[in-house]
Amino acid sequence: MIAVKKKAPRRIALAGVLAGVLCYGPAYADQYTDAAKKWIDSEFQPSTLSKEEQMKEMEWLIKAAAPFRGMEINVVSETITTHKYESEVLAKAFSEITGIKLKHDLIQEGDVIEKLQTQMQSGRSIYDAYINDSDLIGTHFRYGHAIPLSDFMSGEGKDVTMPTLDVNDFIGKSFTTGPDGKLYQIPDQQFANLYWFRADWFARPELQKKFKEIYGYDLGVPVNWSAYEDIAEFFSVHVKELDGKRVWGHMDYGKKDPSLGWRFTDAWLSMAGAGDKGLPNGKPVDEWGIRVEGCRPAGSTVERGGDTNGPASVYALTKYIDWLKKYAPPEAAGMTFSEAGPVPAQGQIAQQIFWYTAFTADMTKPGLPVVNADGTPKWRMAPSPHGPYWEEGMKLGYQDTGSWTLLKSTPLERRKAAWLYAQFTIAKTTSLKKTLVGLTPIRESDLKSKAMTDAAPKLGGLVEFYRSPARVAWTPTGTNVPDYPKLAQLWWQNVAEAVTGEKTPQQAMDNLAMQQEEVMARLERANVQGECGPKLNPKKTAKEWFDAPGAPKAKLANEKPKGETVPYDSLLKAWQEGRVK
Repeated sequence: MIAVKKKAPRRIALAGVLAGVLCYGPAYADQYTDAAKKWIDSEFQPSTLSKEEQMKEMEWLIKAAAPFRGMEINVVSETITTHKYESEVLAKAFSEITGIKLKHDLIQEGDVIEKLQTQMQSGRSIYDAYINDSDLIGTHFRYGHAIPLSDFMSGEGKDVTMPTLDVNDFIGKSFTTGPDGKLYQIPDQQFANLYWFRADWFARPELQKKFKEIYGYDLGVPVNWSAYEDIAEFFSVHVKELDGKRVWGHMDYGKKDPSLGWRFTDAWLSMAGAGDKGLPNGKPVDEWGIRVEGCRPAGSTVERGGDTNGPASVYALTKYIDWLKKYAPPEAAGMTFSEAGPVPAQGQIAQQIFWYTAFTADMTKPGLPVVNADGTPKWRMAPSPHGPYWEEGMKLGYQDTGSWTLLKSTPLERRKAAWLYAQFTIAKTTSLKKTLVGLTPIRESDLKSKAMTDAAPKLGGLVEFYRSPARVAWTPTGTNVPDYPKLAQLWWQNVAEAVTGEKTPQQAMDNLAMQQEEVMARLERANVQGECGPKLNPKKTAKEWFDAPGAPKAKLANEKPKGETVPYDSLLKAWQEGRVK
C-alpha cells in the first residue's frame, strides 16, 4: 500500500538542516566521497567515462545533494530487469553517496499509470517522480500537470541539473518532446518490439529445401506479413516436430486483460500499414488511427478522417486472430503478456513477429534450450515484417521508452531531490553498466562503446539493431493521443471481443473508433486541454476520405502479395553499411 506523503514534520526538516550544515565538515565530505569511490570501483564499471571523470560527476552530485540530506524520497516504475537494478542497486548507491534516503517502488505498468493519473487529478503528491512510458507525452503536454524539463533544467532546477547530463546523447529524446518543442520527460530505458526467430532451425538444409519446394522462395527473415504467415504455416502444419518435440510457427497471447491493449497500441496497426507516413509518428494520422489537425485531435473513425476502423486496421486485427488460432500453441489464447513472454525460451517456437527486446536478458541465460553451450544464442532478432498497407516512410514498430516525469503537484524541494536521483540513474557514470544489466539502451555513447561490441555476440542482434539506421522506424505512441490513460483501456476491451468471436474484427474496430471519439468529444466540451485539445471533424463519407491522399486507405484487392524474405547475414551487412536493409 502506498502511503500519501504529508508535509515533513519539523524534526525531519531540522535534521535536514543539521545534515546540510554538518556536510561541510571533513568527516561528512569524506563519508560521501568514500562512498562514491567505493561504488565507482565496485559497481559502476564499465563506463564511457574514466574513473576520474566519474568521480568528478559524483563530486558534483554530492555537493548538489547537500541541502537535501536526510530527506526521504519516493519514486516508482514498472517491474522490468532495468528498474529492478535501479531499485536494488542504484537507489542504495544514491543514498550512500548523497545522504538522501531513496525508496524506488516497483509495480505493474497499469498501476504506475493509475497512480500518476490520481496524482494529476487530485493534486496530492503520491510519488516524488515517476518513470512512465513516453506514450503519455500527448497527455503531459496538453494537461499541464507535468513539469517541462527543458524549462526546469534552465530555471528553478538549474542548481540541481548535472552539467554533464548531455541531453543530446539520449537516443529517445524526440519521443519525449512535445509539439511545443519542450522536453517533458527524459528516457530511462528503451526496448523495441522486433521479430524473433530460431536461426539454427532456419539454417537447417532439409528445412530450407522443404520450404522452397512448398512456397517457391527461400526460408529467411520475413520482410512482409505474407512471408511471416507462410513460415508460421510451414512450422506449425508441415514441420510439426523437431528433435522429438512439437513445434509452432507463431507465438502470441490473447487473454482479456490490460496487456492485450499494449499488444495493439504498441504499434500493431502501423506494422500492418495503418496511419500515415512520418517519424516518429504518422501525420496527420498516427498508428492509433487518430487524426490531428494542427495539434488538435480531430477524429478516430474513417468518417472523420481517422483510421482506427479503416481497412488496414481491420486487416491487422484479422491476421492477429487468424495466426493466434491457427499457428500458435493452443494455450496462447488464454495467456497474458507476462505469461507468454517466457514461452519462446522453452525451445518450441520457430518465430515471433511481436517480441520485446526487454526479454533479451532472460533469453540468454545459460542452460536454456535456446542457448548454445558457449553462451551464444540459437536465436536472432531482426526488424519486424510489414503488412500490405505499409509504405516506405512509415513507422515499422514500437519502442518502449520509460521516462522520468516530474509533476507540478510535488513540492519543489522534493522534486529537486528526486530529479537528482533521476539523473543519477541515467548519468554517464552509471548508464553503461545499467544497460549491460537490463539491455535497454538509452545513450548513443553507450551503444558505441567497446563494452557493447564485446557483448554483442551473446545478444542475438540487439546491439546491431540499435546501432543501425533501421532503429528510427521503431517509436512509441506520439502526441496525437490526447489522454493516454482514458483511451488505452478501450483497446483491450474491444479487441478481446473480437478474439472471443463476440464481434467481428470490423465491428470491434468500429466500436473502438467510436468510443475514442466519445472520449475526445467529452474533452472538447470540457475545454480542459487548451488550444491543442480535441476538436472533432464533421463527418464525411468513407469514399471521400479514401479518395484523399494518405490515410485512411481503401481496402486492397490483394492483401496477400508474394512472400519476401532476406538472409540474416545480408541484413547485418546492410546495417554495418548504414542501410536499413
